[in-house]
Amino acid sequence: MEKALKNKTDNRGVVESGLTHECGVFAAIGNEEWENSNEIAQIIMIGLQALQHRGQESTGIVTSEGSNEFNIEKGMGLVKNVFTNESMSRLNGYMGIGHTRYSTSAKSTVVNAQPFVVHSMHGSLAVAHNGELVNASALRKQVLDRGVGLSTYSDSELITQALCLIPPDGEVNGPDWPARIRHLMQWAPLSYSLVIMLKDRIYAVRDPYGNRPLCLGKILASTTEMVNGYSDNILDKPADGWVIASESCAFLKITKYIREIEPGEIVELTKNGPKTIDIICTPEGKKLAFCIFEYVYFARPTSIFEGQEVYNVRVHCGRQLALEHPIEADIVGSVPESGNAAAHGYSLESNIPQGELLAKNSYVGRTFIQPTNRLRQMNVALKFSPILTNVRGKRVILIDDSIVRGNTVGPIIKLLRKAGAKEVHIRIASPPLKYPCYMGINIPTRDELIANAKDFEDIALKVGADSLQYLSVEGLVKAVNKDLKIKKREVGHCTACLTGEYPGGLPDELRW
Repeated sequence: MEKALKNKTDNRGVVESGLTHECGVFAAIGNEEWENSNEIAQIIMIGLQALQHRGQESTGIVTSEGSNEFNIEKGMGLVKNVFTNESMSRLNGYMGIGHTRYSTSAKSTVVNAQPFVVHSMHGSLAVAHNGELVNASALRKQVLDRGVGLSTYSDSELITQALCLIPPDGEVNGPDWPARIRHLMQWAPLSYSLVIMLKDRIYAVRDPYGNRPLCLGKILASTTEMVNGYSDNILDKPADGWVIASESCAFLKITKYIREIEPGEIVELTKNGPKTIDIICTPEGKKLAFCIFEYVYFARPTSIFEGQEVYNVRVHCGRQLALEHPIEADIVGSVPESGNAAAHGYSLESNIPQGELLAKNSYVGRTFIQPTNRLRQMNVALKFSPILTNVRGKRVILIDDSIVRGNTVGPIIKLLRKAGAKEVHIRIASPPLKYPCYMGINIPTRDELIANAKDFEDIALKVGADSLQYLSVEGLVKAVNKDLKIKKREVGHCTACLTGEYPGGLPDELRW
């Protein structure tokens, strides 16, 4: 089985230069009045567009009109390209689920596009998944040993089939789907956020460690509220429906953020609203482990995790970085847009003016590793242009959120020096990445991570910087915890890619 530590490629076989995002899930349910329209599908499509940063390889929507005959549309590419007027016209139904994908455990082909749909003896089932099962090999063997065939290597199909198979020994009889979900969570404690659709209800499930994010929202009850915004008492007003999403940034003016799904929580959504079915705890002695890199890198700055906006956490990271690694300089700037919030924080703490150092060409896509230095530099020059007024003759601090392989920062520094920068100091608003992730994030192999190959002085020399420093692990944790507003449970974060300490440990087959 392909694991997340392997390099990921696009459809042309070109390896990306940085981290790749995970996946985004979205679900919506209204009432029977929407049964013969595609309004729910339109809401799901809008939500998926807001989650596009989490995956750009494939996307899909499945809707239900209250029967076991689901409407399905899936395809390769971006949401805006897959869902045309024609395809949306086939997605009637008062409830549905959607997915946008970046592969972690299977190839980027249409057969692996989600949601997955199966027809079981208890009715049709559709599943969309964000994450990666740490013990997928063992679970796959259990499923195959019971005579169930699998058409892909996707963990998401494995989850779908396991839900239909559970229990193999008659522990749960009949279509008791909450019991089947509980059983799955005992078999596979991480990593996942799931939306599971039956003919008349949707289940939202977050793994017991809370490693992957998931949240609940409310569809606004009138067109006036959609146009004019919602009032403070919107929670007390009737709902036209309910939504689930990986991030709250997917809740635009048509929906209102309510809360996060708790770690281990199973929420049932019907036309009557949401209801918590159960909350499954982590194994004894194990702490919660929300992915800390959601704050650093993956999430949109407007999303809310653990009661705080991601943007504010990134500002705190910049402030902490300035305390840990001060330097005399004339201007602080960022690699747009990834380092913007941290650069603002660094400027606030250091009293060094903040300004734009680079203008980004919005019409250039993702930067890929090229075979020669000349091509790498040309790609970066196409993507970024130095702002001469802010660079020439200046001592510059350049802030970014992370360095993975170090293939992009070197050409950027050369651009700044050619534009007349007197000094270029690199400050990274996260600790050095040193370990692969097995829970749904594509981090390259340990040998490819630049922080494992060199010390900080060597890295600075390699990329052409006058100095280079990272935020400490302790500093990141401090920044994340500064404004936390969690009252119901103990806070816990996964720092495995930074420290090598994996929540729940690692199965033997994943040990290097």
